[in-house]
Amino acid sequence: MTDPTLPSSDKAVDPAAEDLPAADSMPLDAEFEAVHEARLWRDDGWTARVIKNEDDEGWAVEMIKDGEAEPALVGPWTMGRNKKDPKPLDTGAFNTLVKTASEVLRRHEQQLRAQLHKEVRVASADGNDELDITLDIVPDEDEPYALLTALDTFGEQLAQVQVAPNFKLSKASASAWVENEFRRPG
Repeated sequence: MTDPTLPSSDKAVDPAAEDLPAADSMPLDAEFEAVHEARLWRDDGWTARVIKNEDDEGWAVEMIKDGEAEPALVGPWTMGRNKKDPKPLDTGAFNTLVKTASEVLRRHEQQLRAQLHKEVRVASADGNDELDITLDIVPDEDEPYALLTALDTFGEQLAQVQVAPNFKLSKASASAWVENEFRRPG
């Protein structure tokens, strides 16, 4: 089943695409030039492009951050008064789209950070203090790894070792590492 809000990748199906330059075919200096047209709006590091839907007679809008190849956001776009052509872009709509697309990117970054960073708090070896133990995964394409780090209550690093990227950080594994005087686990 296909999503009717997704744009067409077939430019022959999209008559609007014929009169608009592709984002990746724009000259480099044009990327920073403001454009305010009915179906193409470029400003403040973003490009909004109104495109024809592939699966229905409606329209969609895609938001592309400057320098990115893929849109950060693709969503349905309102029909104009004649119920045939899309409603033209304007300042208010563009600002709303920028805010929404920025929020999508922010949430994506938060999700990625949550996948690559874990943290637990455990007692120190003498039991008089608490330590924050962090695991930061470095997703290197060739040799991914993770850094296991112990921080005191003031945020000062006490120890750090490299571990496998699939190391499971838990209160138990962190406590065992602290009790083993921060030697590399397993």
